[in-house]
Amino acid sequence: MQETTIETKACKHCWISFEITDKDLEFYDKVSPIFNKTKYSIPSPTFCPKCRHQRRLSFRNERNLYKRKCDLTGENIISCYNETTPFKIYKTENWWWDKWDAMDYGQDFDFDRPFFEQFAELTGKVPRMALLLANTENADYNNYASFLKDCYLAFDSSRNENAGYLYNTSDSKNTFDCMSSNTLENCYECTDSFNCYKLFYSNNCESCNDSYFLFNCVNCTNCINCMNLVGKQYYINNERYSKEEYEKEKKKILSNIKQNKINFKKFISNKIYKSSYNKNCENSSGDYLLNSKNVQDSYDLFFSENCKYCSNSTKLTDCYDYESCAGPSELGLELNGTMQCYHNLFGLITWWRNLYYCDHATDCNDCFGCVWTRNKQYCIFNKKYSKEDYEKIVPQIIEHMKTTGEWGEFFPSTISPFAYNETLAQDYYPLDKKQATEKWFKWMDKEYPINIPEGMARIEAKDLPALKKLNKDLEKKILNTAIICEDSWKPYRITQQELNFYKKNNLPIPQKHPNIRYIERMNLRNPRKLYDKKCDKCEIDIKTTYSPDRPETVFCQACYSEEVY
Repeated sequence: MQETTIETKACKHCWISFEITDKDLEFYDKVSPIFNKTKYSIPSPTFCPKCRHQRRLSFRNERNLYKRKCDLTGENIISCYNETTPFKIYKTENWWWDKWDAMDYGQDFDFDRPFFEQFAELTGKVPRMALLLANTENADYNNYASFLKDCYLAFDSSRNENAGYLYNTSDSKNTFDCMSSNTLENCYECTDSFNCYKLFYSNNCESCNDSYFLFNCVNCTNCINCMNLVGKQYYINNERYSKEEYEKEKKKILSNIKQNKINFKKFISNKIYKSSYNKNCENSSGDYLLNSKNVQDSYDLFFSENCKYCSNSTKLTDCYDYESCAGPSELGLELNGTMQCYHNLFGLITWWRNLYYCDHATDCNDCFGCVWTRNKQYCIFNKKYSKEDYEKIVPQIIEHMKTTGEWGEFFPSTISPFAYNETLAQDYYPLDKKQATEKWFKWMDKEYPINIPEGMARIEAKDLPALKKLNKDLEKKILNTAIICEDSWKPYRITQQELNFYKKNNLPIPQKHPNIRYIERMNLRNPRKLYDKKCDKCEIDIKTTYSPDRPETVFCQACYSEEVY
């Protein structure tokens, strides 16, 4: 259904104009809370969609892990908070103990002071979990993850086993260095791929097996350096080979993976690209949408309906400005990380119903401004109230927030516990220190290097021995050597788990630091921005993440299907 622009605003963060439509206003009215039969209307946003997303991500540090001590027990732990942060950090298992209570830090609301100023004080007092992990086994070096077994450096991922260096990847086994994928087994360096087995160095693939260097292929087996193929076997560079010829060429190609990466990039540069990677969607715009309806300007969103400006989520209904939901949620606005929520507004890691301006509220209902609480109801600033008092005081706080200009705004980035360059915001919206601080983001000047133990050997990545030359002594040496990245010159190590994987699949040991490999995978995906463009075949108007000034030939979905399928 066509939306009508009601208002054009200038973003108070970047000053770029953005539109508020009639459907937007209907949504804000729909989610506005009601107390004692009075609706407390949420105003239209003052930040543009991009700046709202950037602000939410500035509260989310997934990948930067540090060694520090647990402030409850004194034991050495791994945490997403470095040792200089002023918060109490408890080991995740210890945080769930009954030896402490978040309600002990409760405070009265002061109507002579701004809400966010008081909220920042409360967040500075209540103990925090070192890492956001649940139901894991032998998986200490992970974050924003659940149901992991024998995993290492997996972030925003769930239900994985014997895997490592993952981002937003789930239901996978024996898989390394993959991003935004699901149901992989024995896969390596894959992005946006699903239901694949033994797939390597590939993007946007589905149900492909025993293949290398594929882009946008479906149901392909034993293929190398191919793009836009469906149901093919023994293809190289989109050409059919006999089985014997294929095996012969495969050995040649895989003898120099580094060079073939360059060759493959050149091969796909003049092929046809489809305008978006959406599947089974109706009246929707964005990229990587699946089985969704009436979803606008959203990304990596599955099984959702009536949503806008949402990403990395599943099963959302009637939600705006939502980041990373791992379960069914409805009537949500400006949220970052939730599970099974109903009518939650302006929050971080919230779980259950009617939670407004809360930070890490687990299994809670009807709470306002609460921090790191669990199993609570009718609480304000971590203080318990009767139902009657709660419904009397919250409207008073909302009216106060209206006078200070805080009602309807997400938490200001100035109260984030993280520096901008620690967070996911830096990955999606890269800034230097000057740019970040001018926008009121925090910045971390100190870099936390990986400490190489005294006496540990070092080796430059380019000097790593080939797998076929490894013997037991060399293997042991590599596992106890600091490898110097060929790009960043930062040291990294190889674990026994991943070395076994490389040997099993005859893959070269990576010559780049895990963070560099992650950035390279991020760069394989288009920025989350929609452009108006014309199909390069039929010239109808399309929306796509391929900007008009890029060289790719981009077809609408109908023309692409005619050409490829």
